[in-house]
Amino acid sequence: MAVAKELIDLLVCPNCHGRIEYKERRNLIICTECGLHYPVRDNIPVMLVEEATRPPSRARSEAGS
Repeated sequence: MAVAKELIDLLVCPNCHGRIEYKERRNLIICTECGLHYPVRDNIPVMLVEEATRPPSRARSEAGS
C-alpha cells in the first residue's frame, strides 16, 4: 500500500513550500525546489525538516572521480 495520491497532491515542502515528488519504491518524498528528502514510514509521510536529509551534490561526487 502506498501513500494516497490525494494526500501527495496536498503536500508541499515545509522548508521552502516547493512542489514535491513521491518516490514510492524508495519510500521518499523529494522537494523539487530545495532538494530535501523526506522519509515515508509505514506509508505516512514524515514532513518534518528535522527528519529530512539532503543528498550529496552531484558536483562533489563528480569532482571526486
